[in-house]
Amino acid sequence: MNKVFKINHVVLLLIIGCGCKSLSKSSLVQDVKGAHKLTSEKIWLTHEHILVDFIGADSIQPNTWDHDSIIKEILPYFEEIKAFNVDYFVDATPNYLGRDALLLEKIAKKTGVKIITNTGLYGARNNKFIPHYAREIPVKDLAERWINEYKYGIDKTSIKPGFIKIGIDNSDPLDKMHQKLVKAAALTHLKTGLTIASHTGEAKGLWPQLSILKEMGVSPESFIWVHAQFENNNDNYLKAAKMGCWISLDGLGWELDKHIEKILFAKRNGILDKILISHDSGWYDPQKENQSIKPFTNIFKKLYPELKSHGFTDDEFKLLMSINPSKAFSIEIRNYHSTKKDN
Repeated sequence: MNKVFKINHVVLLLIIGCGCKSLSKSSLVQDVKGAHKLTSEKIWLTHEHILVDFIGADSIQPNTWDHDSIIKEILPYFEEIKAFNVDYFVDATPNYLGRDALLLEKIAKKTGVKIITNTGLYGARNNKFIPHYAREIPVKDLAERWINEYKYGIDKTSIKPGFIKIGIDNSDPLDKMHQKLVKAAALTHLKTGLTIASHTGEAKGLWPQLSILKEMGVSPESFIWVHAQFENNNDNYLKAAKMGCWISLDGLGWELDKHIEKILFAKRNGILDKILISHDSGWYDPQKENQSIKPFTNIFKKLYPELKSHGFTDDEFKLLMSINPSKAFSIEIRNYHSTKKDN
């Protein structure tokens, strides 16, 4: 039976049972309200932000944020996505950049949207958001902190992360701190099964990350190449997809046309089943008096009709919005030896 959503004259047909490989019956996802079984029939936004604070790890003060004021600003944007039947909202804001598990839990309870938060640390922007302790402790101790968030909860709450978020400055070789982040993420994945999403950008910084994962026995299928839309050589998408890596085109709140061309390239070349799309939109900024939050609706209002005009099918749209995300964020330990796609 078809599910038909007709909003603002945009008709989204998400057809159940499109013939794609289904999830395991035991596949789980972790949102801020708990773990539950996954299906491939729900609509996802895989890289968004509710709150981001760019002040830096040495100065950030989450305890000063007024949750009521933030929620008042954010709720209208969640009402918009609820109208498009969005089930899962992946909040990609890492720790020391504005991750606030209790805030996310409050919004999830008010809206009914399943919000997924993360563990990990963000090294981009020359390690501005890396706390001092993370520079000093060994890789295994850093990983243990992240593993414990998954086991016991974030900041003495019962709220657990649903994926690992790291970030690098794009380079090869990687900065030593960034190598440490990738290694800690690999160790965390091997203990928890959480997917690794890494702020990367151009492919130059992707290959050393995948090399580290290989050395540590972690499959590229556990890894999301975040901000892949900045890569200019489309052949690198083919290479990454062959290795099993997830390719995230997550700037649809900002640059629509560039994404359309890349999505159509993925379709023409048979790698649409490795593509994730999202807006990278939001967000409330505690350092600003006047907020300028970008909505989370371009995919539904603008991208979907444009893709349809280029011959995109409903099954292909469901692949991007439901099937691929449910596989990418499924909690499952993915060992390197189980995949042989990098030769």
